[in-house]
Amino acid sequence: MRIGIFGAGGMAEALGGQWSGHDVMVAARDQAKAAKISARVGTWAETARASDVILLALPAASVPEVLAAAGNLDGKVLIDCTNAVGPGAALTIPDQAVRIAAAAPGAHVVKAFNLCEVDVWRMTPPVFGGRPLAVPLCGAPEAIEVVSSLVRDLGCTPLNAGGLDRAGLMEATMAFMVGLWFDGHDAQACFPPLPA
Repeated sequence: MRIGIFGAGGMAEALGGQWSGHDVMVAARDQAKAAKISARVGTWAETARASDVILLALPAASVPEVLAAAGNLDGKVLIDCTNAVGPGAALTIPDQAVRIAAAAPGAHVVKAFNLCEVDVWRMTPPVFGGRPLAVPLCGAPEAIEVVSSLVRDLGCTPLNAGGLDRAGLMEATMAFMVGLWFDGHDAQACFPPLPA
């Protein structure tokens, strides 16, 4: 698969490193950091043209500017892993995935990979208590199917969590859970296992 990554921070490096079996190209303001993720580095527009799927691994506030610089994104699958969280684990940009879809109306946006801290994505694979990490995905079914294959490449289990209209719920869940983790609570203990 031809994967573009916008950004060269922790999430770009962690996920990009796991997808080394694919054709990965990176665009970032810091070209030297981008080159540590992939030998193929380009501008936003070059990377967009060369990719079928693009991971948005940027600060949430930077996404509109980068999408504008990327040019035509029609038909591309955009994976939104951004989190706009401020002090007190409050959402600073609600409905980020829906905003991305409005800024790139010809693209297919999937909200994914936003519920875990970056070091989880560096694990090969992320397995806890013998159970692979489940990764919820919100977006159109055909785009979710594409991103599901990338989730499986990480050794994780993809979960179709519904359409993009549900992405805001996932963003709010992230903020809520991060607040619990910051306070030293085991947020996962809030949920019983499925058989219960």
